[in-house]
Amino acid sequence: MDFKEHTTLGRTGLKVSRLGVGCSYGVPAYSIERAYHGYGVNLFYWGARRRSNMKNALRNLVKSERGKMVIALQSFDRTGPLMTLFLNKGLRSLGIDHADILILGAHNKMPPDRVMSAALRAREQGKVRFIAMSSHNRSLVGEMVQRDDLPVDIYMIRYNAAHRGAERDIFPNLPEANRPGIMVFTATCWGQLVNAKKMPSDERPMAPADCYRFVLSDPDVDLCMTGPKTAHEMTDALMTLDTKPMSHDELERARRIGDYVHSKGRRK
Repeated sequence: MDFKEHTTLGRTGLKVSRLGVGCSYGVPAYSIERAYHGYGVNLFYWGARRRSNMKNALRNLVKSERGKMVIALQSFDRTGPLMTLFLNKGLRSLGIDHADILILGAHNKMPPDRVMSAALRAREQGKVRFIAMSSHNRSLVGEMVQRDDLPVDIYMIRYNAAHRGAERDIFPNLPEANRPGIMVFTATCWGQLVNAKKMPSDERPMAPADCYRFVLSDPDVDLCMTGPKTAHEMTDALMTLDTKPMSHDELERARRIGDYVHSKGRRK
């Protein structure tokens, strides 16, 4: 497994980098463009907090690179009509006519018909190519991934060394044929896995790249999102692509640290 090589995002057929970049945290535009040109990072997530840095970088890139880019827009709307407004505004802001992925954000229950209908209309109109859903409800996702009658092609889930429930509730349920794509967020467990104050007394914290390596070492994960605030944080994340999957000993260490962080943290 080579983290530098693009992979196929499940049944979508989209070729994506193993890391994706989120827009919400303020990473400079030049770092985003460097990630694309220098490391092949090609999935960009335009979420609820839309920063100008990401907008400027993407507007620059789409002028000549749009066909190689995978742009995801997210909507937390629960009404349907507001999703359409949000999507259209996002497309205009980025200077594009369609998004590759529309993410239905934070659905811990099955998305209501009005939301799914709006998403399907957007797809029929050519404004989006594929529909994704993010959720913290592992049981729900574990059921949905087994169904071939749903229009959801990609699932965004929480998975990291401290929160490994997907290994039990989701990954074993993925079908061998027509498998949906799996994107992961919170690889650093909101920074806890890289915080020396959160570690057991005899352990050093995980490096950011090791948090991403842990996630990407699982063969059921297609892509891991990163949300850097600074150019330095982007560089730390990109180091992942120069590494290989974790060894058995490295995985065991990550799990020990993750178990400790999980036992001490508020987010169970």
